[in-house]
Amino acid sequence: MESSTYLFLISLVVMFLYCQRPRRNRAPLPPGPRKLPLIGNLLDMPTTFEWETYNNWCKKLDSDIIHLEVAGTSIVVMNSAQVAEELLDQHSAIHSDRSRLVMVNELMGWDYSFGLMAYGDEWRAQRKLFQREFNPQAAERFHPIEIRATHQLLGHILDKPKNYVRHIRHFAASTIIGIAYGVDVQEDNDPYVEAAERALESLGLGIAPGAFLVESIPALKYVPNWFPGAGFKRKAKKWARYSTLMRELPFAAAKKQISQGVARPSFTSYSLEKLDGSENITEQEQRIQSTAATMYTGATDSIVSVLTTFILAMLANPEALKRAQAEIDSVVQPGEFPQLSDQNRLPFVTAVLKETLRWQNVTPLGIPHASSSEDIYRGYRIPAGSIMVANIWAILHDESVYPEPHSFKPERFIGKDGKINPAVKDPATALFGFGRRRVSDLPSLWFYSLPACSPSICPGRFMAFSSLWIAVASMLAVYDIEKPINADGHVIEPSYRFISSMACVPAPFECVLKPRNAQAEEMIRSMASEC
Repeated sequence: MESSTYLFLISLVVMFLYCQRPRRNRAPLPPGPRKLPLIGNLLDMPTTFEWETYNNWCKKLDSDIIHLEVAGTSIVVMNSAQVAEELLDQHSAIHSDRSRLVMVNELMGWDYSFGLMAYGDEWRAQRKLFQREFNPQAAERFHPIEIRATHQLLGHILDKPKNYVRHIRHFAASTIIGIAYGVDVQEDNDPYVEAAERALESLGLGIAPGAFLVESIPALKYVPNWFPGAGFKRKAKKWARYSTLMRELPFAAAKKQISQGVARPSFTSYSLEKLDGSENITEQEQRIQSTAATMYTGATDSIVSVLTTFILAMLANPEALKRAQAEIDSVVQPGEFPQLSDQNRLPFVTAVLKETLRWQNVTPLGIPHASSSEDIYRGYRIPAGSIMVANIWAILHDESVYPEPHSFKPERFIGKDGKINPAVKDPATALFGFGRRRVSDLPSLWFYSLPACSPSICPGRFMAFSSLWIAVASMLAVYDIEKPINADGHVIEPSYRFISSMACVPAPFECVLKPRNAQAEEMIRSMASEC
């Protein structure tokens, strides 16, 4: 540990001397909190709900772009859609890289994921592969998997309604693994889910900003595992096994089913069918394996967040619940479930989903970009290597765009004609991030997608929206969502708090999920028995 500290101090001195070099004719940095020598804003950096702190700093400084520095690392926070679009879209050639991520990519073996790798040929190849299988026409092939998982979810909630979060987690795993590999997922102790959850937990620990000194001093990765203070190396070795298992186990299962002739349609089966004999087969299979694994990265927590946020929103706004149910009752025949073909006739259901994604978006800061070279913007200098952070939470809570932004109001998206109002900015424009490296580059977060996305934005948007929409519409069709009553007859109010993390989830809360009537219960039981 003393050696690590010694190296750290030396690096700080070097950075300080570098920063003190002559700066004649250099443009100023964007405004930001006062920086201290050597450590910059290290002591100012928030550890929870960072997006709210960044937003407050921007308001205090009357600027929608601010600059922070943490021990020599330049951080640029973009607090408005205009700044994010102008920097990350119009200057995308400069700001489309990813941070090096020494711990995660170089020590834990996540460099295969095109959501985390540097922008380049392999990134383009994997994204092209993903896009090929999830264009609008191809995406329809996976609708049966989405519907089957939804009906299972409804049945599980009926049997054990208090375990609704667990059921939603199973729904997420069943949908993603089914589409990626064509493999069934057990409700309890599923080996593929367990491998993925361990890998994702370690990924969250490894990618946490400031968690490991090796990110500031990459040379530390060469320290022997037995060396004092090298505990991070031992952790990385253990965590790397989880990443490997997550990538290899379901892929091997899918290949086995294909060889036995019992495979279900999936991204893996369709991709393996299209192997190009003129290219290296092993490399092509590895690319398919990596792309399939990337699809699952972060999906469970993200989908759990969206659907539990939806339930929480219905508790906060029972009027929206009743209006959505009335719309479904007026369109869907009695005894039937909503169909994906009903979307255009159920605009308020769509508005509920849009507002759920806007109200408490899952990744408030998205996935940061990195600048490959220096840039000038509004007369400000953006240093090369800067971490570019789009404050998506602030963008989606902009009062000039979304009045009363902290209130859950699906009707904001409905026009006078009763249809989706195109004049109201679609949350998808911010939810996916900006530039070439959008959140959608991590297909595990594919469910952010909404129909209004530009075709160039996200290859998984059609699959994403249909999966979430059918789950929300089906739950609204057959379930009432109410606040529980305690033994004294008093309503138990949820806290409406969220847990601060890369993918925010609501703090645990109680709710009552019960069939709307006897017919709804019979529909659920009948459909669940067929799954």
